[in-house]
Amino acid sequence: MRFFARHFSVLSLGIIIGISLTIGHVVLAERDGPKAPLPLRELKTFTEIFEKIKTDYVEPVGDNSLLENAIRGMLTGLDPHSTYLDADAFKELQVGTSGEFGGLGIEVGMEDGFVKVIAPIDDTPAQRAGVKAGDLIIRIDDTPVKGMSLTDAVNMMRGKPGTDIVLTIVREGSDKPLKITIKRDVIQVKGIKSRILEPGFAYVRITQFQTRTGENLIEELSRLKKENGGDLTGLVIDLRNNPGGVLGAAVSVSDSFLEDGLIVYTEGRVKDSQLKFKATPTDVVNGAPLVVLVNSGSASASEIVAGALQDHKRAIIMGERTFGKGSVQTILPMNNGSALKLTTARYYTPSGRSIQAEGIVPDIELANVSVSQAEAPAFDQIKEADLTRHLEGGTNGEPKKNGETKPEVKSDAGEEKKEVKEEDLATSDYQLYQALNMLKGLAILSKK
Repeated sequence: MRFFARHFSVLSLGIIIGISLTIGHVVLAERDGPKAPLPLRELKTFTEIFEKIKTDYVEPVGDNSLLENAIRGMLTGLDPHSTYLDADAFKELQVGTSGEFGGLGIEVGMEDGFVKVIAPIDDTPAQRAGVKAGDLIIRIDDTPVKGMSLTDAVNMMRGKPGTDIVLTIVREGSDKPLKITIKRDVIQVKGIKSRILEPGFAYVRITQFQTRTGENLIEELSRLKKENGGDLTGLVIDLRNNPGGVLGAAVSVSDSFLEDGLIVYTEGRVKDSQLKFKATPTDVVNGAPLVVLVNSGSASASEIVAGALQDHKRAIIMGERTFGKGSVQTILPMNNGSALKLTTARYYTPSGRSIQAEGIVPDIELANVSVSQAEAPAFDQIKEADLTRHLEGGTNGEPKKNGETKPEVKSDAGEEKKEVKEEDLATSDYQLYQALNMLKGLAILSKK
């Protein structure tokens, strides 16, 4: 991918430790027409403050540092997602489109002066160490986070792979802060994971929307069909803790299951930020029922997919209300090698719903609870057949002949394995277990 164009559109939630976000296609053009006059009075005040800091501050401060901090302050005051990327941060962003980078593997943002974990990425040091979506980081090693910029906090969390870092976090439901030690590593993001849950029913997890996510999804579904020996009966799409990514990838994934109609549209002040994306007439699973799993860590591009499939009644959305990040950020490269990540538009679902600060409300709300297998009763429950002098069953009203017995049914090894698999799924991932049950019901109804 080349990086010489003037503007790039992006759709991401915060900053992944080690990389800022992924890059999409160009959406903005230079604004035409007369420019607004400069606010001379305010600029004069800014100059006076600039000079006072240079002459009276307790230590000398360079002009570049003061001006960069002023720029950061302007962007920080706009919204949580607009920020300034110096030359180094911008280079890391470009490298990050490869899906490999150094860090902890968490997507973060700012909330009330603290670093908030939006979502840990699958199979990364942060997830393995127990970091969860919604955690507030209040200390990085021994340094308090309060008052620190997001960029500074991210820089502290980055480091040489193999080195340890201690995060002190506040977690809802915990009586006191938790200290979690994480070993930094090279993060290799695996965008899609998939498997067959049961014959006919498949599972696809999208962990992050990268440039080739749409193509990778088609490849995975093709592989699953071959493994299944034919078309799928139903599909679970897992978007839990998916923080977002490239806008084009979200459109491509949605388009894979929609045959016509609007997928998403964006509206902003600049004409070229007003975009509409429509589906093409191809459904890669031929109308098989879909269930989409979401939670509070599902954001941005994940919400586009969930919202589009929900509005078109193409899928049942299950889980928890999503994060509610309904804005588009655009990377604006500057002449000195730095860049601005600037919020330039809001996106809307096909029916005109804004996700911003609202999120996607599931069709079926389902908390992420843990269940365990119930203990077997001390004795079997009494049935009609156990009662003395019970009537024998018959066929079409005819009494059963003497000596006729019901044939004994024994499960083969495959059925026994299936039962164990369902049992394990219920205890290991209750939401996925319920999604599978929902798919089975939808499959039965579709046949009728």
